[in-house]
Amino acid sequence: MDESKKTKGKKKIEIKKIEKEDDLLVTFSKRRSGIYKKANEIVTLCGAEVAFLAFSPTGKPYSFAHPSMECVTNSFLNQNSLQDDKIHSIFETYNQSKIDELTKEYNELVDKLQIEREKMKALKQLARERDAKGWWETPLNDLSYPELKQMEASFIKLYNNLANQLNETSGGASSHVT
Repeated sequence: MDESKKTKGKKKIEIKKIEKEDDLLVTFSKRRSGIYKKANEIVTLCGAEVAFLAFSPTGKPYSFAHPSMECVTNSFLNQNSLQDDKIHSIFETYNQSKIDELTKEYNELVDKLQIEREKMKALKQLARERDAKGWWETPLNDLSYPELKQMEASFIKLYNNLANQLNETSGGASSHVT
């Protein structure tokens, strides 16, 4: 056994009534939330009608029900009324319309995303084509004003560099553009 281990890890506990009141309240709270989660999972996964009612050690009632406590208890007691069926059908219709609305919104967003991806792909292709050509070969109509100014500055710099090279090799004077 490892001496450095600080805890005993997960171990099975004996099921018996908890004596300490604080521990009892904490355990009730944790177990209650766990039962709510499980009841909600059963409703979501199976579409079951679920009702859960518990009283805390202090006497406070807690409940969970789907579609409603009254509907589930009436089903349990075989006293389904026409009104409960109408309410249930209204909820189901509302839920289905909400699902349909969200599905439509999702599909629209997926379509927009696809369009944006195609635009990005086209822009990348244009950038590759532009990069494949020399920057000086790009049609002027395709350039923005800042790009035109940058191109002008590049041409001026190129001209001055060429003029300096010619001046150095020929030993003569040449004009510079500023």
